[in-house]
Amino acid sequence: MLRNNFIAGVVVIAPIGLTVWLIWAVVGWIDGWVLPFVPDRFNPEQYIGINLRGVGVIFFILFTFLVGALAKGFVGRSLLRIGESLVSRMPVVRSVYSGLKQIAETVFAQTETSFDQACLIEYPRKGLWALAFISTSAKGEVARKLPPEGDIVTVFLPTTPNPTSGFLLFLPRTDVIVLDMAVEDAAKLVISAGLVTPPDRIPEAAPETPSLRTGTGG
Repeated sequence: MLRNNFIAGVVVIAPIGLTVWLIWAVVGWIDGWVLPFVPDRFNPEQYIGINLRGVGVIFFILFTFLVGALAKGFVGRSLLRIGESLVSRMPVVRSVYSGLKQIAETVFAQTETSFDQACLIEYPRKGLWALAFISTSAKGEVARKLPPEGDIVTVFLPTTPNPTSGFLLFLPRTDVIVLDMAVEDAAKLVISAGLVTPPDRIPEAAPETPSLRTGTGG
């Protein structure tokens, strides 16, 4: 009885504690990175003598909004073009900047950014199945140079327990088994290494239409 109560308590406390710890750590990391750039006269710690966690996050959000507002204006776009032209002349920096910019635009753009569906693919060999995510149909040179085997889809195969790394695969749609589970549920399944299984979404069968029988008159 005591053991079961203890395990039940751990199940309740562990997710809450880990979530709070993660948020606390991320906020502290942002504060440590941002606050050194904030002038002392704007730092509340200089007036109240207490290190308020989260002040750096507030400054970061305000600064990001300000940069976004300026970037939308004519002057901001002009300065951005000038800055990018200078960066494009630096051999190593331009490669890093262009790669990070493309990733940011892909992640934060409003169209075609999220995974469409979760799926199963045979990987790394026939008979072994892996959970992956369909992002979009193959486009550009990749789609043009691949053998004409029908519709080619872009699939991201994540690693466990870190789904931010993985493999980018291009597969015929016929080799992909689309799952009914939500992308969020599939991500939980990957992160938990199969321990957190989402509920099975059994497709509802279409109601049968009663057939009309025509009787023969006697």
